[in-house]
Amino acid sequence: MLPKLPLRTDETRFHNLPGYPFQPHYLNVIHPAYQPLRMHYVDEGRATDPVVLLLHGCPTWSYLYRKVISALSGKSLRIIAPDFIGCGKSDKLLARTDYSYDFYVDCLRQFVLQLDLQNITLVCQDWGGPIGLRVLSNMPERFARVIATNTLLPNCEAPPRGIANWPGDIIKQWVQFTAQAQDIPIGKIVQGSCTRKLDDAVQAAYDVPFPDARYKQGMLVWPSLIPITATMPGIIENRRAWKFLEQSNIPFITAFSDHDPTTAAWEKVFQTRVRGAQGQAHQRINNAGHMVQEDNADDLARIILQRCITH
Repeated sequence: MLPKLPLRTDETRFHNLPGYPFQPHYLNVIHPAYQPLRMHYVDEGRATDPVVLLLHGCPTWSYLYRKVISALSGKSLRIIAPDFIGCGKSDKLLARTDYSYDFYVDCLRQFVLQLDLQNITLVCQDWGGPIGLRVLSNMPERFARVIATNTLLPNCEAPPRGIANWPGDIIKQWVQFTAQAQDIPIGKIVQGSCTRKLDDAVQAAYDVPFPDARYKQGMLVWPSLIPITATMPGIIENRRAWKFLEQSNIPFITAFSDHDPTTAAWEKVFQTRVRGAQGQAHQRINNAGHMVQEDNADDLARIILQRCITH
């Protein structure tokens, strides 16, 4: 059987997006059923500078970090913000069944290896945590520290190793809704996860990568890949990553926002269970919802800069 061709959003759709002047960069990653997939990333700063790797989640793309990238520019840091496959300027797979949790992890692994990234400050939000922390646990020698904001690493374990009543009504409803939906309004969902009103042009920018519902298969299936039971794919690997985090001295800082009911309970688990989180100056970002990068990018950028420059 010939390898499948992915969908690719026309580059012209991305012209003149508000606050996103960054030059595109691309590399290819491998999927067993497809021709090589083009993966997009923002890359600002000198190649010799310490790396800040900004990982987005669902249903966003690197546009989410535009204000953080701008705030960190010119600070002697190399800022890298990839679009996961199925998101942003990266290729989109044809069917929901073509996506898997392991595939996302492997894409990021390929990405880090191809760019030969070292001395990485991992900044992870939403699905950026479950993906990024798995990659970190497999190649820790490449990472200098973690800044976790509004994220999680599901393990389906009882407190204090996990959280009570996992996954909770909000995540259950989100999984059920996206599993049944044939299309979703990306920009409106991002707005619903913010505490501040987004400009209409900003909200529309989140929809730009998806000309129609065919391009959204990754966005529609991503929530269903969250391991919400102990028998789901990813739980064994996530528990292995937790075991690594319990033993690792890699500094781990939490910077959760004050208005995010979906991930708030994970903050304490990270702080108490991760060895590298002990004794750290954890931060709380005020006046921000789940999309902290939209609501309070300045504080997030300040925390990143403080940790990268002074440590």
